[in-house]
Parts: sequence; structure tokens; C-alpha cells
Amino acid sequence: MNNRNEILNKFYNEACDEDTRLDPKHRQLEFLTTDRYVQKYLKPGCRILEVGAGTGKYSLYYASKGYKVNSIEYVQHNLDILKSKITDEMDIVAEQGDAIDLSRYEDNIFDIVLVLGPLYHLYTEEEVNKCISESKRVCKNDGVMMFAYLPNDSVMISWALLKGHLKSGYDNKQFDENFKMISEPSEIMRAFYIDEIEKIMYSNEIEKITNISTSGVAPHFRNIIDNLSDEEFEIWKNYHFSSCERKEVQGYSTHMLYIGKK
Repeated sequence: MNNRNEILNKFYNEACDEDTRLDPKHRQLEFLTTDRYVQKYLKPGCRILEVGAGTGKYSLYYASKGYKVNSIEYVQHNLDILKSKITDEMDIVAEQGDAIDLSRYEDNIFDIVLVLGPLYHLYTEEEVNKCISESKRVCKNDGVMMFAYLPNDSVMISWALLKGHLKSGYDNKQFDENFKMISEPSEIMRAFYIDEIEKIMYSNEIEKITNISTSGVAPHFRNIIDNLSDEEFEIWKNYHFSSCERKEVQGYSTHMLYIGKK
């Protein structure tokens, strides 16, 4: 069992309730915004691959809408939950697998490739590039790829500041002199600069469509957001939709989504 395997299985088995993660209002924006952009590219007969499907929030949703879905999930615990929710009406195949090896799929077969978790947990440039190149390979020439990632400055706020790790993070060299989070499995999550992701995608010959904030700053203010009335939340949601492509508000977003094509 390699280090990534051991650490991620422990994290998702014991520390993270992935199945309910997107339920609170402060997390709903991540799903709503991602779906808003997926909807731009959905068409009848569309075939979707979700790499790193977790417990199936997206895969099950699109399968329930009548789309043909393939799901790959690294952690068996998450995969078991996903499979338990599949109904007879859904055209979905869910399997255990790794984002850096999609060899079970032929080239150019998916209209939409969703990679909504793996970049959080790939700790070397080789792994990141392999994930991107494999996603590109299986995506149709006129298809779309969507890669979720964590922006570095948001992690400095959510983890170092709000969770009280500034001193310990500094003492234990969990970020460098420029406050870039160190990428290693023991830290669970990997963070990127927004410009860094764009350069990585360019080097892999992924043409940028857009780069968006999916959750904004809402998770930093979870107590406020969760206590909004439905009417107030609707206003905040619409503000978020109107601003999620603006670079000046993206750095502190807790989740980003790079959308590209071949």
C-alpha cells in the first residue's frame, strides 16, 4: 500500500464525511456553480466521465437526468456509498480506479470529463500531468474537461488562519517563505496558485475556456452563510454567479474550476 493510498483511505474512512459535505448552504454553491457550467455543455446522448467521483453527488445527479455516466473513485469506502445509491433507471458504471491511469477507457469517447477531486490529492508534478493527460486522452476532440483545484491563498485562510495553524504551520515548514503550501501526502490537500494551474494546463495543451470560482468565500463565513434566510441566500448565490469569473475575487475562493478543451 503506497503512502497516498494509505493516507487517503484513512482520511475518507475516518475524518471526512464526503457524502454530506455539500449539504450545508456554505457548501451548496460549489455544486450549484459547477452544475451551472456543466449545463452549458450537456446535450442529448452526452457521455460523461467523472474521475474521483467521491460518493457520487455529481455522477448520480447526471445519471438521474438520463445521461450515460462512468465513475472512477480511488477510495473504496466512497465507492461503496456511491454504488448503494444507483437505481435501475440509471445508466452508470462505477469502478475503483486512479486518476493517473484511465487505461480501461479508449481514446476520445467522453463528451464531458469531470475531475472534481483528484488534483487535491496528487502530490508530484508527474502525477498531476498524468491525470491531465489521461483526462485529455479520453475526452472527445470537441469535448470539455473540468478540473477542480484548491487555490493556495484560500488554504492559508481556511487552514492556517481560521483553524489556528499559523504558528505550527510556520514552525513545521508546512508552507514556504512565500507562504506556498508544501505538497506532500501527510498534508492531505494540495494547493495551487491560479496562474500555476493555467501554466500547467497550457503545458499539457489544454485550451482554456474559463477558470471560475465555484464556492467563493462562503466556506470562510460558514456561520453567516448557513444562517441566511432562503431569500438572502438567493441574493448571495446570484452575487456569486455574477462574480465567479472575476480574477479579483478568485484568490480567496475555497474551490476553483478550470474548464478547457483540446
